Amino acid sequence: MFSKDLELSIASLFDKAHEANIQYITVEHLLLMILSDFEVKEFFKSQDIQIESLKQSLNDHLKNNVVAKIDQQKPVQPTLGFQRVLQRAVFHIQSSGKGVVKPINILVAIFSEKESHSVFLLNKFKLSRLDVVTYLSHGKPSKKSENDKDNTNEDLPNESSSSENDFLINLNQLVSENKIDKIIGRKKEIERLVQILSRRNKNNPLLVGESGVGKTAIAEGLAYLISNKNVPSIMENSVVYSLDIAALIAGTKYRGDFEKRLKSVLSFLSKEENPILFIDEIHTIIGAGSASGGSLDVSNLLKPALGKGQIRCIGSTTFQEYRGIFNQNQALSRRFQKIDVIEPSFDECEEILIGIKDIYEDYHNVKYSAEAIKSSIELSSKYINDRFLPDKAIDVIDETGALLNINRKNTKAIKVTKKD
Repeated sequence: MFSKDLELSIASLFDKAHEANIQYITVEHLLLMILSDFEVKEFFKSQDIQIESLKQSLNDHLKNNVVAKIDQQKPVQPTLGFQRVLQRAVFHIQSSGKGVVKPINILVAIFSEKESHSVFLLNKFKLSRLDVVTYLSHGKPSKKSENDKDNTNEDLPNESSSSENDFLINLNQLVSENKIDKIIGRKKEIERLVQILSRRNKNNPLLVGESGVGKTAIAEGLAYLISNKNVPSIMENSVVYSLDIAALIAGTKYRGDFEKRLKSVLSFLSKEENPILFIDEIHTIIGAGSASGGSLDVSNLLKPALGKGQIRCIGSTTFQEYRGIFNQNQALSRRFQKIDVIEPSFDECEEILIGIKDIYEDYHNVKYSAEAIKSSIELSSKYINDRFLPDKAIDVIDETGALLNINRKNTKAIKVTKKD
């Protein structure tokens, strides 16, 4: 999944940490490592940033914040932040089907570690995640010099350089590539989803629930059921497309660029036979003047297509955003049929974890006992109060598997118990 050069760089990072008697490898070590990559250097060059200044700031921080080994026999360990960055980069590449993870993909993933010193330094150098995403999408800088601003003809967006497929992810295709797994549970929500999609008009479900309860998994589960012909005949030929909002927004420098791209996507879908558009976190692109502020007003673009039933759209949002946007926009609210996705019960969550544990067992080369599964639900519910099941319980078994895999002493599958 990682490029060969990246694999070698990470291995070398661990070796150097061992030689330097360092106990933990952090996100800052990872950022410092990727700054030596050619593509990353080119990105910083395009942003007119002196990469050596950033390296010096990182080195100064690491000199004062390195944890030295107490036990010389103990292996070098990555921090949880380090692990999250790598996992996030892998997940993004797998979801987009773009090949292998490269150092610049690691840079994108680092921005999600908002509490890290790495992100503090990147922000200090006036860099954002969008700058990197824009560079990846267009291969050119998102920031321009004053001289470039005068060259308006050169700055006009090149519409022919991007197609609708750049902004849509075919979930049916991801199912055929074994990148999406079947959904466990949520039978009632799936049945309601199919019923709404089968309507003639206003056939647009809106999945409303807290972050982590599995709204995205329901949409992906529908694509899995369609690909495996486990849906009514009226939906057997449907194709589920996920809207890539980051790609849609990236590089939209002028007023109207975003709307023009979205119109081209809607036009493309209206010509397809049985398309279903999935917009995850739909509140991020709908409803200017909402409670959260700063979102783009595209509701007027969506209303005609949704009202006439030309395009079936599945949206997902949280209860807070639903109250702030949809309750205040009755014209848009009428076009969507709300489906409440509540946090699963302990028994439902256990069923979900048992259904997906094989994936994590194969990945980490471990075996989860029944008591370990139950403990992950109980402990995450007791101690992780700002998140929801099943997401936080899945994170617990994933973190445990990762920790045991890192510290393994042989190739045999490790049994994960309640104690772990």
